[in-house]
Amino acid sequence: MPAWLILVLVGVVLVILGVATNIGQFLIWVGVIILVASLVLGLVRRSRT
Repeated sequence: MPAWLILVLVGVVLVILGVATNIGQFLIWVGVIILVASLVLGLVRRSRT
């Protein structure tokens, strides 16, 4: 499984947990940061090939 796909899955899980729990804001921001990082990594990898 590619690393960017794992990061996307982790980011989505953190966003869902952030919405579902009271920890909320922190997990949402961590999830968004991980999603953005994984998208950037995916784009960089595609542009290199």
